[in-house]
Amino acid sequence: MIHKRILVTGGAGFIGSHLCERLLKEGNEVICLDNLFTSTKDNIAPMMDNKYFEFIRHDIIQPIHLEIDEIYNLACPASPIHYQYNPIKTIKTSVMGAINMLGLAKRVKAKILQASTSEVYGDPLAHPQYEEYWGNVNPIGPRSCYDEGKRCAESLFINYYFQNKVRIKIARIFNTYGPRMHPNDGRVVSNFIIQAIQNKPITIYGDGTQTRSFYYVDDMLDGLIKLMNTSDEIIGPINLGNPSEFKIIELAELIIDLTNSKSEIIHLPLPEDDPIRRQPDITKAKSILEWQPKISLKEGLVKTIDYFERLMIEGDL
Repeated sequence: MIHKRILVTGGAGFIGSHLCERLLKEGNEVICLDNLFTSTKDNIAPMMDNKYFEFIRHDIIQPIHLEIDEIYNLACPASPIHYQYNPIKTIKTSVMGAINMLGLAKRVKAKILQASTSEVYGDPLAHPQYEEYWGNVNPIGPRSCYDEGKRCAESLFINYYFQNKVRIKIARIFNTYGPRMHPNDGRVVSNFIIQAIQNKPITIYGDGTQTRSFYYVDDMLDGLIKLMNTSDEIIGPINLGNPSEFKIIELAELIIDLTNSKSEIIHLPLPEDDPIRRQPDITKAKSILEWQPKISLKEGLVKTIDYFERLMIEGDL
């Protein structure tokens, strides 16, 4: 018996493909919608033969009509290299995409979850970042297409909730890593791993004392699904991330150790508006969702390193 018919936008991406797999395993019918700009069919290939899985190549900037029970709105390039490639398209994806998905949810009375981001906090003046903090974002900086796009999407979600009674959930996702990360998206975990296994210099922007809070993709999926399954009164936003803070230099040293790499660390200038500290306050996630990350950074990195080493052996790096 099929539990629900669920739409995952950005479903062929890093997080989306893992989410599609999890939802299928839980007995749902899953529609994966993706324009394949930063994702690949390889991520969803193992699911293609499942009769309860459907792939639609589509850009959420354009409306689409489907009959579904739930929507996970994950569609948006999430790394600076990709979202700065076409900043106007990035804004359209966040804003027009949100309007289209919220309109769909309104028409078919579906519940919809917005995959928002810790980047709505910008370069934060509050530490750790809690949901009531409004953020410190440069609205005209090079990262604004992503930061402000996601902030506007949250505004759309909350107004569709109050004005049109759409059942919404907002998750603010912090740094997530794991297998199927795009090897060339410039994110720090994939960058460091690829450089380390190839014994190339590991590039750190700035002095490496800036911090991030990394959590493994399986933990993130637990949080997303728990949030989606809460009562309609719980709308968020709710931070999903690892409350343990790591310096970038510490991450590089750990990856060198785990890969037995001969890589040296080199330093480059810090990009404009790059946040200096990033750490979530997950008090709400703990109390409302009974959720917190379980997989240690070392354990998750071992799995992620194994994935990239297999790509290298297969000639895909």
